Amino acid sequence: MNAPTLLLTHPGGAHKDEFLACCVVLAHASVPVERREPTEADLDSPSVCVLDVGHRHEPERNNFDHHQLPREHPPTCALSLVLQHLGLYEDAREFCEWLETAEWFDCRGPMDTAKWLGLERATLARLNSPIDLTLLRRFAGFTRLEPGHPVWEVMRMIGEDLVGHIVSSRNKLEQLRRHALRWELQIGGTPGVVVFLPRTDTLADDVATSLDRYIERQPWAGEVVGSVYPDRRSRGYGLGRFRDNPRLDFTRIAAEPDVHFAHARGFVAKTSAHEIERLQTLILAAGIRA
Repeated sequence: MNAPTLLLTHPGGAHKDEFLACCVVLAHASVPVERREPTEADLDSPSVCVLDVGHRHEPERNNFDHHQLPREHPPTCALSLVLQHLGLYEDAREFCEWLETAEWFDCRGPMDTAKWLGLERATLARLNSPIDLTLLRRFAGFTRLEPGHPVWEVMRMIGEDLVGHIVSSRNKLEQLRRHALRWELQIGGTPGVVVFLPRTDTLADDVATSLDRYIERQPWAGEVVGSVYPDRRSRGYGLGRFRDNPRLDFTRIAAEPDVHFAHARGFVAKTSAHEIERLQTLILAAGIRA
């Protein structure tokens, strides 16, 4: 993206798509934001990034509007166009499960989006967050925001976290591809796979948060019963079910001397053990016959 000197979006009510599109641009360029109609000079100048207004999609001029697209065009919003231009869109669709719904909501409205999701319209209202409502209302109340203003700073943080999440999620999947191991065990007398992530100095601290996503992308995901991964709060390991598989109940190992936590519902446990043989013994002890 050519670095703009000004970010411009439409006045009036604010919506999630242009708000988040602004946030992503601010993660790349610390520039003021104005909420007004663009002039022809704005649209012709690459130094002005125009989002969600102007009826032009011209990435080379930093114009990212979708309202001119044909009615039958797949749901595409200003955020979609910015992410596409930055080369982040495909990964965003993979790692941000909310993105497609946001595209539908902006382009098709709440009624069609509810039908597409298989929900009642009223259910969408129950999912509204006061965080969203406050940020959008405050954003809509300004005609110009400068760096240093609290709303501008929050927007940049959102953009940095969103871009960081997309990029780091891809990196974490690559780390898991290199380091995750399959244990084929007899769990409760029946074969099952447990995915083990050994602790290494090169792993990201939160790489285990992508472990389920990694497993779901493997052709053998249907065989997986649970996982063992480095505990972020200790030098030991966490033990967990995969997809809440009932073949593991970690309350069965709660009394073990090296298990310092086992959830009362049995889906996760924490242990100070770090030897593979001991970790496998704990998994087997938690096993239930299918």
